[in-house]
Amino acid sequence: MPYLSGLGNDLVRIQRFRRFLEAGKTAILERLFTEEERSFCLAKKDPAPHFAVRFAAKEAFLKALGTGLRYGIRWQDMAVVRNPEGKPDLVLDGEAARLFEDRGHVRLLLSCSHDGDYAFATVVFEGN
Repeated sequence: MPYLSGLGNDLVRIQRFRRFLEAGKTAILERLFTEEERSFCLAKKDPAPHFAVRFAAKEAFLKALGTGLRYGIRWQDMAVVRNPEGKPDLVLDGEAARLFEDRGHVRLLLSCSHDGDYAFATVVFEGN
């Protein structure tokens, strides 16, 4: 029977990413986000909230996992994508995927939103 095996939340100020964009700090965006994530966000009229909510999702995942960026996890090992219905999903790769599976987690649920000055994400893990 599935059980709750991890929970993480994160709140991000959207202005932080707006400043990165205004200052042309593309290197940090390249380090934090996959090419697909950057393309999606930069295609938006105001990309800052979209970057912020993706960052919040990655931070929430790391909190649920309980590791932070240790054990070889990279920011690009996690990517927020939209499923066919448009719902955001967090796709794992590399060490993030390996640690998720090695710790007995079998399902990841993501809820995220942005409004006003903030972006927020919650990640829930299920285990068997």
